[in-house]
Amino acid sequence: MDKLFLVANLKSYKTQSEANEWLENFKIIRDSKQNLTQKEIIICPPFQLLFTFSSYIKENNLPVKLGAQDVSPFGEGAYTGEVNAKQLVDYCNYVIIGHSERRQYFKEDDDMLKNKVQSAWSKGVIPIFCVQNENTFMPEEVSIVAYEPAFAIGSGTPDTPENAEVVARSIRSKKNNLKVLYGGSVDSLNVKNFTSTDNLSGVLVGGASLDPLEFLKIVENA
Repeated sequence: MDKLFLVANLKSYKTQSEANEWLENFKIIRDSKQNLTQKEIIICPPFQLLFTFSSYIKENNLPVKLGAQDVSPFGEGAYTGEVNAKQLVDYCNYVIIGHSERRQYFKEDDDMLKNKVQSAWSKGVIPIFCVQNENTFMPEEVSIVAYEPAFAIGSGTPDTPENAEVVARSIRSKKNNLKVLYGGSVDSLNVKNFTSTDNLSGVLVGGASLDPLEFLKIVENA
């Protein structure tokens, strides 16, 4: 049985003290009676909190991996303000690339996203590549895709599981062994509808993951 991917994208939220509180509440997952061996739980905090999350996860032996929310398209060099893959690999197994918010607000295009994917892979950081539909450009190197229809992001109105399944099937037909996640207004009440389909391998959770107890319920219900 393939692992189910449950990804929390904390976006541009959480101060240091708020991150500590989030982790203290989420820590009870360590004592969970459910079998988590088939669930890949990934938390993607802001860059400045990666060390905090990494240290806490190790010290408390939590069954969690870390991801970044973005990566520079460049390597090391004079790129002020950028965080490159070599800097991420000490903390992260995964990185979100091409999120609809990055495309909208920061005008990221296909060439830049391709460079980010290649940069991440060059250091062994696994990209979670976001697409808006089955026709969105997808670099050849991608192995995990997150389908996130723009209308569902932060709206409280998710896509239907039936349509998400159709889109996921179409995406998977383009490449062998491709894993497709669904993202867009996922919560603990609807997560099972998405994770019980044949072609979806998990979810990318935004707003609902800001509450650690709600994200715990999502993990439990998936």
